[in-house]
Amino acid sequence: MRQIIPDDWKKRINNFRLDLDARFDSALFSSLRGTRELYERYSAFMDRFYVGGWKRWVFVEPLSEAATIGLGGLVLMLALAIPAFRETADEDWLKKSDLAVTFLDRYGNPIGSRGIKHNDSIPLEDFPDNLIKATLATEDRRFYDHFGIDFPGLARALVTNAQAGGVRQGGSSISQQLAKNLFLSNERTIERKVNEAFLAIWLETRLTKNEILKLYLDRAYMGGGTFGVDGAAHFYFNKSVRDINLSEAAMLAGLFKAPTKFAPHINLPAARARANVVLDNLVDAGFMTEGQVFGARRNPAFAVDRRDESSPNYFLDYAFDEMRKLVDTFPKSYTERVFVVRTSIDMTVQHAADEAIENQLRQFGRDYHATQAATVVSDLDGGIRAMVGGRDYGASQFNRATDAYRQPGSSFKPYVYTTALLNGFKPTSIVVDGPVCIGNWCPQNYGHSYSGSVTLTQAITRSINVVPVKLSIALGGKDGPKAGRAKIVDVARRFGLKAPLPDTPSMPIGSDEVTVLEHAVAYATFPNKGKAVTPHSVLEVRTGAGDLVWRWDRDGPKPKQAIPASVAADMAGMMSHVVSEGTARRAALDGIPTAGKTGTTNAYRDAWFVGYTGNFTCAVWYGNDDYSPTNRMTGGSLPAQTWHDIMLAAHQGVEVKELPGVGMGEKLPQPPSAAMAQAGQPKTLEIKPGPPPILTRRGAEVLVQVEKMLDDAARVAEKAAPADPKKAGKPVSSSALAFPENYATATADSVTTPALRKN
Repeated sequence: MRQIIPDDWKKRINNFRLDLDARFDSALFSSLRGTRELYERYSAFMDRFYVGGWKRWVFVEPLSEAATIGLGGLVLMLALAIPAFRETADEDWLKKSDLAVTFLDRYGNPIGSRGIKHNDSIPLEDFPDNLIKATLATEDRRFYDHFGIDFPGLARALVTNAQAGGVRQGGSSISQQLAKNLFLSNERTIERKVNEAFLAIWLETRLTKNEILKLYLDRAYMGGGTFGVDGAAHFYFNKSVRDINLSEAAMLAGLFKAPTKFAPHINLPAARARANVVLDNLVDAGFMTEGQVFGARRNPAFAVDRRDESSPNYFLDYAFDEMRKLVDTFPKSYTERVFVVRTSIDMTVQHAADEAIENQLRQFGRDYHATQAATVVSDLDGGIRAMVGGRDYGASQFNRATDAYRQPGSSFKPYVYTTALLNGFKPTSIVVDGPVCIGNWCPQNYGHSYSGSVTLTQAITRSINVVPVKLSIALGGKDGPKAGRAKIVDVARRFGLKAPLPDTPSMPIGSDEVTVLEHAVAYATFPNKGKAVTPHSVLEVRTGAGDLVWRWDRDGPKPKQAIPASVAADMAGMMSHVVSEGTARRAALDGIPTAGKTGTTNAYRDAWFVGYTGNFTCAVWYGNDDYSPTNRMTGGSLPAQTWHDIMLAAHQGVEVKELPGVGMGEKLPQPPSAAMAQAGQPKTLEIKPGPPPILTRRGAEVLVQVEKMLDDAARVAEKAAPADPKKAGKPVSSSALAFPENYATATADSVTTPALRKN
């Protein structure tokens, strides 16, 4: 190697390395020296701005701290704003609520509408000036002055509420309220208020003030199932918003705060009191004088009487939500926003469900300490025939049939027994009804007693609690009860339950919460020979021009085989005993095969009956919104009776189908009085225990009409009476005046004596 590289080359390489090292050291030294000189010059320059003494602590330090805190605040605001701005990720955000849907029943008859149009035919300049002023004076007086958040108004509201000891004024601007309507829900959380504030500012940067005000007037909920001031004007006053007067404008402006509380068709005195507050606001804001509003105070608005109109509002809300989700699945290129939707509802069944629940609550609600109820009637393909989400939609729009999660109690047990049949058990399998514990939890039967060896059919008929718990233990085998409960949850999921169903030892006896809608449609798996179906309300979607867009039987999800048909038939056979000889005898239908299961939860907080025939399935729930206990109400009382009344109406004029596993229904035994009458013996009145006869709503209306006709007839008779008593003829009977021939003929079939109802 020494011979390969000559000696003179070695010297050159060493010299090059030394030169490179010297150059690097020189450059490093020069750069550091230059940096030091620059720093010295910078220090000397900055020394000119040095502030000491009192000036430093008065000016410099506060500004420095403010800059630091401000930077941290900006970072925090950015972090808080990210969730809010995610709501605006959709490029079509302005049309998110821009659906106008007209709903028809299953036979093509109009039943209502939902949604609003963004391109309304009434521009902002055509709205009455008094309505604009009333809205601004009440909701946001500084609307045209702030940037989305009215800090002075917010401070004023905080002071007023603090002085009043409650919420008397709202601090949200119109921009914030519009942001909530477009992007957020009505939940009262700090997170929602933060998102609302950021979205209000975002809207202010995207839209003009007039555009924001127009959207607010068009999209705010105004009660009675109406959206927007024009829809509310038509609903409450039967006129266009262009034609309303000051008193009507004040009443509409008062609805923004609480449309349910101040809806004039529900509570006219409260609506007028609220309108008077709006008139006060107009004067306080300087928009009008006391003399200008004096006429509106003396002549308050009258609302159209809507009490006799029965619209299936809970169902329409559910159908509209389903429609909005369905529209999201349409291609992005599809821009149509106006639809006509044929739904699955049967108004005859719907009216029967409304009346059955109202009659039971009116007559027995106070005795049982029950204030609310919900029901869903479904056909066997999952189409909702009727839905009642509460006693009074005007008082509460919360849909207890779709949104309330309540414990199903023993009505959950069919999923447990189905799991057992899928794992080798039979309806005749014997299980010992005796004490059992899982950890520290030991279930008890309703009567705090045990029955010994019973079959599965006997256990479900008598609603024994211990048996489902023992089945969950047996299903787990060596893996323990937890594995058995996992199998039960898996079967419930196959039936269609989407509720959380957390794993607890008491889950087999119904401690987990479900909704009435899912529970009702899940039971359709039994009469469907094991096929699970999807709950739905939309059958057909067409554009406003009549073009077919979507159809359930063509585009909807198809039934799935959840369990074998033989298991479904065995379960139907077992559950039929619950109705014929078990806890739900009040639900029995004459000549119609019926099966189902009652459910009652701890402290009697919830009472259920869920049952089915070869045609329909139906779930009924009774309870209280505040989870307070009822007065010992069980699923076999009001729920079973309500179910009977609803399903009796649902099967009118319908071909009764055979129930797999049960066959065709049998005639119920005749009461002794009927048998004696057929034998020619004198008929005696039999008083049966349970609900006494009630006056139906139709019967009450007829009696009111009769009373009015009697009063009118009496006035006519007084006017027609001659002045001379001697010339007075024979007095006219009140019955002859009150029941002219044509009226008697018209009402002869409608006025009937209510029959005694069975338990």
